[in-house]
Amino acid sequence: MTDQNTDDETQARAADSGAGATAAFQSKTGQGAGLEDVTPERVNTLATEVLTAVHDTIRKHKVTYAEYDALKAWLISVGEDGEWPLFLDVWVEHVVEEVANEDREGTKGSIEGPYYVPNAPELAADATLPMREDESGTALTFQGQVTAVGGAPIPGAKVEIWQADAQGFYSQYAPGIPEWNLRGTVIADEQGRYQIGTLQPAPYQIPTDGSCGKLIAAAGWHAWRPAHLHLKVSAPGCQLITTQLYFPGDPHNEDDIASAVKPELMLDIQPAESGEGNQTTYNFELDPA
Repeated sequence: MTDQNTDDETQARAADSGAGATAAFQSKTGQGAGLEDVTPERVNTLATEVLTAVHDTIRKHKVTYAEYDALKAWLISVGEDGEWPLFLDVWVEHVVEEVANEDREGTKGSIEGPYYVPNAPELAADATLPMREDESGTALTFQGQVTAVGGAPIPGAKVEIWQADAQGFYSQYAPGIPEWNLRGTVIADEQGRYQIGTLQPAPYQIPTDGSCGKLIAAAGWHAWRPAHLHLKVSAPGCQLITTQLYFPGDPHNEDDIASAVKPELMLDIQPAESGEGNQTTYNFELDPA
């Protein structure tokens, strides 16, 4: 990686990242997601219970007007900074994912996070992710097979993969990175197998120069996510699974700020048979639709 690329990337701001995440979410939902898409009975139940929990917290901890005003100012700034996708994906999504996938028999899910971009370039089953000529990091061969629950191979399964680079930044969310860097849509072969050449991602801190960073500092938390690969795996007649895979030995596997690490999602990293970098095998089992 050139010094210029590194310098450009580190100029990434929380506001820019937030704006990108908001635009990506609105594109995914067609800007159609809203309270009108949920029944009045469900809105009444959920809103009432959330507000009651807030009221109970205020009473229990004797919240002052100064603390209330600080909360109000912070909530306003989250919107102004465009950080609602970041806030919700870091501190709330892992519980939504847990509930959504509690009946799955196949591969465990994890959070999508704010940095997914659809329609990444389509690649063959044996592929190398798009990357800069001098991309920094340890080479990684990521391979495996997609099957149905029970073991039947799924030919042509779609494996979408995206990840941070060695500096902890994602393409389309930091300046100086090519549009589809370290992103791809790999189409598995007739046996559901895939082999993807990439680089091991780095642990990173979520953006801390905006409102979410202010919350982290005020609460005395850390901002770190362990190194991980993001994946969406799908096939006709099967449930799409969104997940993340993690690297053993990362110091933040135990205290991930997004609470998204699961033991079943830990990779087994081995020296590559080619002698260059590392390799790992991870198989996906898809539940029926």
